[in-house]
Parts: sequence; structure tokens; C-alpha cells
Amino acid sequence: MIDARRGVLFPDRMPRFHRVPPTPAAAELVAWFWIPEWNLPRGETSRQEVVAYPALNLVISSEGVQLAGPTTRATHRDLRGRGWAVGAVLRPAGAAALTAEPAALRDADLMIDAPALVDEVSAAMAGDDQHARAAEVVSRWLAQQKGAVTDADVQANAMSQLLMTDSGIRTAEQAAARLAVSLRTLQRMAHRYVGMPPLAMIRRRRVQEAAQRLRDDPAADLSALAADLGYADHAHLTTDFRSVLGMPPSSYRERI
Repeated sequence: MIDARRGVLFPDRMPRFHRVPPTPAAAELVAWFWIPEWNLPRGETSRQEVVAYPALNLVISSEGVQLAGPTTRATHRDLRGRGWAVGAVLRPAGAAALTAEPAALRDADLMIDAPALVDEVSAAMAGDDQHARAAEVVSRWLAQQKGAVTDADVQANAMSQLLMTDSGIRTAEQAAARLAVSLRTLQRMAHRYVGMPPLAMIRRRRVQEAAQRLRDDPAADLSALAADLGYADHAHLTTDFRSVLGMPPSSYRERI
């Protein structure tokens, strides 16, 4: 099971947050739904900082439908007033339903013209059992956009699951061997379905793991942490950490 909060850099600052599974019909399309709700006093701002999973996200709010591409660095969103969002972490098969070029959305997003979806989700969020109902609405819509899931889609899903969850996979070559494909096939699959190279996906998972380990144990020895995560030394961990978060592990630990 993937921890839905693993990429959240400062969980204690999160608004109300719910994780909801997709319906069976969308199980190959969505990893999970994340649904934050907030109600802040006038003039107050809550900055949410995340290191997103190497995946595309479909986000529905009262403002519209947004397809957010994979990110290369930590990102943030400032929350104000009162609101909600229904986000879906897309599995590769789900991403393929909405774009043929995920790499073109790297560090970018695309607004999707789907006013009926916004209306349905808004109605669900205003009623009883709102989180499950909203997830059901989006699951049904996404399944309609996708149609049949192909064998290639299923293989891409297996690739993403492996790279996102298996801490024993530390190189693209290891991932290709586990999936019984060539390195070139793995690279093409990642580009076509995620928009990031396999090695970048592995590095993202390792940075997420490092940040989570520091949150769980702020006194952790950084050299030992680097070795445990498979880095050659503390300096290599720091380089990856700084490239994504914009700060070294020691600075992040001071902000927790």
C-alpha cells in the first residue's frame, strides 16, 4: 500500500484530508483519490508543500477540471477561504485516457473542458457520504473517457507500481529485469505513460522516503539514512534532496 501522505512535506499543516479508493471499474485507472477540505479564517493562508508522486493528477474543484502533469521539483499551493478539491492520482492507464504526451505537461497543467463533471462532483460534495460519491462520479467519468484497458496499459501500470513502491529497485536496469523487458522498452513506456524517465521516478521515490524517514525520526543520522536508501554516501542523498526540495536534508529537518 502506498502512503498517500508520503509526498506531503509538512503533514501537520494539512487541512482535512481524505483518501478514497477508486471504484472497481476504475481500479486500473486511478491509484487513489485525495480529497482536501478547508475553511480558513479571513486573511489566513495555508501553504501546502508537496513532493508529488511521479504521476499525473486529475483535479476537480469549483474552478474547473485540471490535468496536472508530473513535476520535477517540490510544489506548493496556497489555500484561502473555504473550499475543496477532488484529486485523482492517475495510474498510467488513466493518464493515457486524457493525454498522449504526458511529457509535454511536465511541470505544467492543462484545463479540461468538462463542466458537467464539475457540476456532478460539486453536487456530490454537497451531499451525504460526499467523498465516496465524488470518487464514484470521477471514476465513472474517467472509465468512460478511457474505454477498454489494453495489455500495454496493464504493463505500464505494473511498471509504475514497481518504481513507486519497491525500495529494492534502485536502477532502471533492475526495474527492466524485474518486468522482463528491455531497458529501451522501459524507457519508452515511462515516457509514453508518465512523462518522466524511469531513473527520475526512482529518485523521486527515494527522496520521498528520505523526507518521510526524517519526519518520523528527526534525529536520524543522515549518513546512515543515505546508506539505508542505497545512496553511495551522504553527499549523493543531499544532491538529490536539494534538486527536488531546494534545500538539503539538514535544512528540511529544521523546518519539520
